[in-house]
Amino acid sequence: MSKAPEIRASADATAAVGPKGPAVKGKGSARSVSSAVQVDPGAVAAIVEARHGNPFAVLGPHETGGGMYEIRAMLPGAEAVSVLVDGKSEPVATTRLHPDGFFVGRVASETRPGYRLRITWPGAVQETADPYSYGPIPGFEAMSAIGEVGSDHVQRLLGAHPVTLAGVTGINFAVWAPNAKRASVIGGFNGWDGRRHPMRLRHDGGVWELFVPDVQPGTPYKFEFIGADGSRLEKADPVAFYAEKPPAQASVVHVAEDHRWSDGAWMEARGKGDARHKPVMVYEVHLGSWGRVPEEGDRYLTYRELGERLIPYVKDLGFTHIELLPITEFPFDGSWGYQPVSLFAPTSRFGTPEDFIAFVETAHAAGIGVILDWVPGHFPNDAHGLGLFDGTHLYEHADPRQGFHQDWGTYIYNFGRQEVTAFLVANARFWLERYHLDGLRVDAVASMLYLDYSRKHGEWVPNRYGGNENIEAIDFLRRMNETVYAADPGVMTIAEESTSWPGVSHPTYRGGLGFGFKWNMGWMHDTLLYMSKEPVHRRYHHHHLTFGMLYAFSENFMLPLSHDEVVHGKGSLIGKMPGDIWQRFANLRAYYGFMWGHPGKKLLFMGGEIAQEREWNHDRSLDWHLLEDGFHRGVQSLVRDLNRAVHAVPALYERDTEAAGFQWLVADDAENSVIAWLRRGQDPDRIAIVVSNFTPLPREGYRVGVPLPGFYREVVNTDSSAYGGSGMGNLGGLATEEAESHGHPHALRLTLPPLSTIILERQV
Repeated sequence: MSKAPEIRASADATAAVGPKGPAVKGKGSARSVSSAVQVDPGAVAAIVEARHGNPFAVLGPHETGGGMYEIRAMLPGAEAVSVLVDGKSEPVATTRLHPDGFFVGRVASETRPGYRLRITWPGAVQETADPYSYGPIPGFEAMSAIGEVGSDHVQRLLGAHPVTLAGVTGINFAVWAPNAKRASVIGGFNGWDGRRHPMRLRHDGGVWELFVPDVQPGTPYKFEFIGADGSRLEKADPVAFYAEKPPAQASVVHVAEDHRWSDGAWMEARGKGDARHKPVMVYEVHLGSWGRVPEEGDRYLTYRELGERLIPYVKDLGFTHIELLPITEFPFDGSWGYQPVSLFAPTSRFGTPEDFIAFVETAHAAGIGVILDWVPGHFPNDAHGLGLFDGTHLYEHADPRQGFHQDWGTYIYNFGRQEVTAFLVANARFWLERYHLDGLRVDAVASMLYLDYSRKHGEWVPNRYGGNENIEAIDFLRRMNETVYAADPGVMTIAEESTSWPGVSHPTYRGGLGFGFKWNMGWMHDTLLYMSKEPVHRRYHHHHLTFGMLYAFSENFMLPLSHDEVVHGKGSLIGKMPGDIWQRFANLRAYYGFMWGHPGKKLLFMGGEIAQEREWNHDRSLDWHLLEDGFHRGVQSLVRDLNRAVHAVPALYERDTEAAGFQWLVADDAENSVIAWLRRGQDPDRIAIVVSNFTPLPREGYRVGVPLPGFYREVVNTDSSAYGGSGMGNLGGLATEEAESHGHPHALRLTLPPLSTIILERQV
């Protein structure tokens, strides 16, 4: 065997980090010695029984005095082991000190010897460096830094990282488990035997680590712990960058390629301007059910196939962003991703991390942003997950009144523990920086903000002031938003928050939570309730259309028609609409026109654009065959034209979040179920008018007052025959009359088609 190459460091540093010690002087050559071994029998028993908490005190090279070293190795299943001492041609035999595979070899050397192990397995011989001949790994010294909130130390120090030491390549495994009595890394490289590779505890950060030579990318692994109570646990790596495809549960060693991104122009452009003043129309997608490959066992589309099919589709429809239901690795398909186990790993259901990068690049090349639905509020109780991670309530609160979500059967993060907060904030940074994502939609924010969320009296613990606010979670959300926006102001964070908590999308320096946008759940519930009513009864529910404007500008709102509205017995959007088939589709088209003309950014869950008839099922593809029908095809065409209208008419997006961009024209015509308003952009002369008629009665000559005279072009008419409507309208547009109406000096005498919304823009 050739001599191991010297590591370029001082003699002391080399002795600390590599198997080869300083140069041997004089006659201190290595030789086998038959003297009795000196390792403590109790320590051997603890290693054999996988309960020793400091394996480096027992395994590896140990000076025993008189110029002698013992080389100790725990290799269950090995038939024989010999030590290949650097510079010597003859191997040193070892003695099996314990029948379960504890071997000891005696080597004479004045200095710490460099060596490799030759292991004879049944049917194979392996030569490898000894993990226990290495000291703490350079570059991984500051393990306590994993608790620095806002830093990227978590993903740089923890997990599985490639390392080369003294010419030996391998993986440095590190995991935070401060209360474990013993930690081991297990995998195919050691027969999943926790006795083979027990880890070193770095007391400064509660981190266990071990450099394992020769482990290759693509290798599955887990961590095995002896908990504080003596229980044996197997856990996936919380900071794994890749994982096995479920139902398999192991993490996978993944070495990130030095990827040359091609989206520089996109990244530069997204950082310019304020998203509040840009068109934002989001297409929400569950990647596993948008489309399948039925001819191949109904398999999932891969990330790359989705890039080829989904991205052009979204581009054609005019959406600006795709929002992905959670793709952080999760074990249960039926959770839709909302119960993640590996927050740093894109799910392997659709391919590799490199495939996901290709998907993002394809989106950016098409001018489409990618938003990730992110779940920092809770996690599942799967045995291989974060719950009771090191035998204690490490990531979650110990008190179930704070640490367990009764509705979902999941654990709640302990936001008061600094390492947990640092872990989550680092994860937010990771997705935006490693994968160039354009935003995070943060799930279930309300459940994080309130200590009594979905809990009865006596089922929750008040905060230190006696209130129900989760102070630690509030601090976490603020830190997360501050960190994300400080790193890249061009991204956006979006809160799914269903209560009236003030200032969700206000800056933290003004007392807000710091989100860029907030889902307007109240608007969604009110307007869907209104649309579910028979038109003859809508006059009694007119307030459901108008009430939202009382608070429309208290936050930076996004109007969501999300997946939550088409599951759990709620039916589909088209299924909520009353009437015969013509009226149902007319109602849905009118509602979409109303939504796209309303202040606020837009979000539509997949299937809504084709008027999916059945409730969404995560195990089935969308019913694309519906597009063979003219009504369904018409809805899709309308959504495309509404998105194009927003792009083309600045008044429909530039002041979405400002009261100055909105003005009521007709708010009180409940008797006729007609509603009308004006939208303004930065150009005061380019106004848009939105008028909805939510009855099946057409209205000729309906007068609407407007502040400015001129010709108003009909940009969208949801009753167009191109969409399956009756074809009534205003012949492409009309001029104002000099007649006072609704407090304005000019008026439009409009034809309002049945069950319709029309959008007009003043021509300048």
